[in-house]
Amino acid sequence: MGFAMTLALLLLINPLDPTNFLQIEMEDKTVAILNRADYSLPFDGVPLVDESKLARMVEEVAKKAHIEPTNATINNAGAIVPETKGRRLDDLAFRARFYDYFYGTGAASMIVSYKEVFPKVDKALMSQVRKKRIGQYATYFNAGNRNRVHNIKLASQAINNYVVLPGEIFSFNKVVGQRTKEKGYLQAPIIVRGELSEGIGGGICQVSSTLFNAVDQAGLHIMQRYSHSRNVAYVPPGRDATVSWYGPDFVFQNKYAYPVLIRAIASNGSMYVTVHSFPEIEHEPRNVPSVRRTTPEEAPDAPSILHENGPTIP
Repeated sequence: MGFAMTLALLLLINPLDPTNFLQIEMEDKTVAILNRADYSLPFDGVPLVDESKLARMVEEVAKKAHIEPTNATINNAGAIVPETKGRRLDDLAFRARFYDYFYGTGAASMIVSYKEVFPKVDKALMSQVRKKRIGQYATYFNAGNRNRVHNIKLASQAINNYVVLPGEIFSFNKVVGQRTKEKGYLQAPIIVRGELSEGIGGGICQVSSTLFNAVDQAGLHIMQRYSHSRNVAYVPPGRDATVSWYGPDFVFQNKYAYPVLIRAIASNGSMYVTVHSFPEIEHEPRNVPSVRRTTPEEAPDAPSILHENGPTIP
C-alpha cells in the first residue's frame, strides 16, 4: 500500500487537527505527517518525547532519504566512468527540528536535510590504480553450457572494478553476495561431497579460482582458500578456490601500501582476471602455473574440504 493511501486511511480513522501537525517534505513531496500527541509519553505535567516511537519514525524517513554512492568504474571501452555522490538523512538536524515542533505550539513543516556520502573510489583514484598490472590469470569454459556461463558472467561482473584499499580484506562471498534465483543465478552442475549435482550458482567457483590465481601471482596475502573435494577441469590440481554461501569463502588481504584494482571479464569461453595498482608499487610476485588453452569437459564446482595451509574440513 502506497504512502498516500496509508495516510488517507489514517486520517479517516484518526483525523489530525490541521493546526497542530508537523508536515515532513522531501523533494517537494510530503513523506509524513506527524501529530505531537502521538509522540508524547503518557505523563502529566511536562511533555516528554516517546524516544522509541521517534527512533522508528526517523528510521523510516532515513530509508526514504538514503541514496547509495557509486564508485568510479572502467567501462568495456577502457574509459573511466566518474563516481556519483550519495546522501543520507541529517539525523541531528531532523531531530532538532522535531523537538522544536514538539515543545512548541501549533503546526509546522520541515524540509528534510541531508549529508553527502562520498564513494570509496573516485575518478582520480581509478586513474592511478589502473596503471600497473601486477597479476593476471585466465581459465576456459564450455561456452555451450548456457546456465553455467550465465553464472560465471554474473559473478565476474560483481568483482569487476573492485578496489581493495591498503590493509583491506576482500571476501568473495561478501563482495559477490548470496547466489540466488532472485539475483539471477541459474541451476548448473556443482560438486557435493565428491559427487556431481545440480545447484543454484554452479560455475561460481571458476570465478573464485581464477581470482585466487591472479591475486596469488600478484603476491597478495591469501587468508582463506579451500579446495574442492575432487580435482576440477579449469585449473591445475590444487589451484582451485571453492566457495559457497553457507560454507567456504575465498579471502585475501591487500598487504601493500597502495590500493589494488580487480578487473574481471568472462566472454567467448574465457575467464580473465587481472590485478592492477599504482605505478609506484613494489610488489612481490609469485610463480603460478597456467592452464592449457583448451575447452574443459566440465562438471565442476561446489562446497569444499581443504583449507590453504590448514587442516581438512569435515
